Amino acid sequence: MPSLETVLPVPMVQADAEVRAALLEHGFDVVTEIDLAATFKMKLGVERPPLKILGACNAEFAYQAVLIDPSASLAIPCNVVLEAVAGATRVTVVDPHDLMTDVDLNELADEVATRLQAVIETMQRVR
Repeated sequence: MPSLETVLPVPMVQADAEVRAALLEHGFDVVTEIDLAATFKMKLGVERPPLKILGACNAEFAYQAVLIDPSASLAIPCNVVLEAVAGATRVTVVDPHDLMTDVDLNELADEVATRLQAVIETMQRVR
């Protein structure tokens, strides 16, 4: 799936803090958190490297999207995935253009994508 992505050369705990700070800096709050690795272990007895989904939401953008098309709520929040990879953490953010395909949402999708790309660039600049 097309996405915005970067790899941070830090452990997951540190990357998690950096991701949250960058999201907040660009107007997003983390409204959900799913620890997939813990869920897989608890429900399936499967061990795997850390894998977490943060649900990022900018309330203003979300409100605008729902005003335009109430079914846009299916795409809220934007998923930000943190995955431990070889001593680093891959951070992948869903591309809003893939979630908001209605023509009436194009301008908003562009704005959200620009903001999320800025989140990625903020994390890369810290390096």
